[in-house]
Amino acid sequence: MDRRTFVGGSLSLAGLTATGCSLDLPDIAVPELGPGNRFAAMLRQIEGEANGTLGVEFIDVTTGQSGGINRDMRFGHASSFKLSLAAFLLARDAAGEINADKLVRWDESDMMRPSAFTREHIDTGATLRDLARATQTTSDNPAANILLRELGGPSALTGFWRSLGDETSRLDRYEPEVNLVPPTEVRDTTTPAAMARTVSKLVYGSALPEAQRAELKSWMVDTTTGLRRVRAGLPKDWLAGDKTGTGLTPGTGGTYIDIGFVESSKGGRFVFAAYFRPAGTDSTYSRAHEEPLMRVGEVLTAFGRDRKRSDQ
Repeated sequence: MDRRTFVGGSLSLAGLTATGCSLDLPDIAVPELGPGNRFAAMLRQIEGEANGTLGVEFIDVTTGQSGGINRDMRFGHASSFKLSLAAFLLARDAAGEINADKLVRWDESDMMRPSAFTREHIDTGATLRDLARATQTTSDNPAANILLRELGGPSALTGFWRSLGDETSRLDRYEPEVNLVPPTEVRDTTTPAAMARTVSKLVYGSALPEAQRAELKSWMVDTTTGLRRVRAGLPKDWLAGDKTGTGLTPGTGGTYIDIGFVESSKGGRFVFAAYFRPAGTDSTYSRAHEEPLMRVGEVLTAFGRDRKRSDQ
């Protein structure tokens, strides 16, 4: 059986977990789906064939039902923290605590790759809002560091997560040190379960007022770094937005990340957090290591297309 036949086959939904609410999902550790659940089996097959560790959580935000594997395993954020950083700026602006249209400047000492936006604007500066958008859509590292400084540093972003009820996610360092996360590291990490619920609150919950939610979603849709990851496994007529991360710590095998939201053509709304850590110690970037995340998109498609879950 090839993988597309496997993903598209009939689905048994016994064992799906329901949190019993929508939008602001409770921040609890949801038990991993049992081995008899078809979605967990699909993800385990992907993990095995990819020769690595796959951590996934996806949630139907209308019903609160969810699926995944290795949900409470810690993975590094790499650049995926930048979604929450952009949201943090929008939240503080909405609360009147900071002016998102404040002009800030930087110099050569701030520069590192990738830096297309900050390099282009090094002589003129940019607003915090523009930096947030560049941080999200292009993963500009200097933009992220400048914005993080203006907002109070890594501990302030961790505090933002705590205000959302996320007691797991943490940020401890700036770019590029944030990527130095071997498998035993706790700093600069999260779990699929925690981050999927945080994404739900940012995109569909009460973490941001409506206008700021719409702005953040538009930035996520405009982000192109994830087009070969989860979004590549989704139907073309489904709306999706995301933020990726790629942590290539020498000697660890690296970590490939994608977090975001999906809206199906039938009106379903879903969020996901997916992490893949290849086996071995070769941390050279490989497009082949993005394929497991694309296949997660195929499983999410199957999950989203099954409309019988609401009564189970």
